[in-house]
Amino acid sequence: QVQLVESGGGLVQPGGSLRLSCAVSTNIFRLTVMGWYRQAPGKQRELVAHIAPGGSTNHVDSVKGRFTISRDNAKNTVYLQMNSLKPEDTAVYYCNRVPNSFASWGQGTQVTVSS
Repeated sequence: QVQLVESGGGLVQPGGSLRLSCAVSTNIFRLTVMGWYRQAPGKQRELVAHIAPGGSTNHVDSVKGRFTISRDNAKNTVYLQMNSLKPEDTAVYYCNRVPNSFASWGQGTQVTVSS
């Protein structure tokens, strides 16, 4: 069973930055499109960015220019650099495969943007 372990969240002021990491225990990581999702209270989980095995990326409009997804295939890890954070970015952030997620999800990492 694939394990996903997210880390790097925290409390940050508006305009601040955080870098999230997600370690993935699968031997097919280098062949897998990976994404970062987030779920805010009372809202559905949404995909905010994804990255192909070769490194091409896509970010939703609400985070474009502020967030950057990247990956290290040698470390089976995907990252999300988040800059210029806004209160509306507050959510639990998860990583998983795109588009067909692995059956299991990690515990997520809480990001709270507040003054």
